[in-house]
Amino acid sequence: MNRKKILLEVGEILDTYCTECLVKQTLRKDYGKTHAQSFCISECTVGAEIKKLGDQLVERK
Repeated sequence: MNRKKILLEVGEILDTYCTECLVKQTLRKDYGKTHAQSFCISECTVGAEIKKLGDQLVERK
């Protein structure tokens, strides 16, 4: 997958699943932005997919 396709896919995933995510909103409100981001990266399946795509971007550099 080329860089442009990866970035488009990440944007699509964020728009579809993360923009209105109730878990993310609640964690951000109760514990702050850092905790919410940490949860998304380490616990959320959508966050894991975004991380995988991000790793592909790093490999392409």
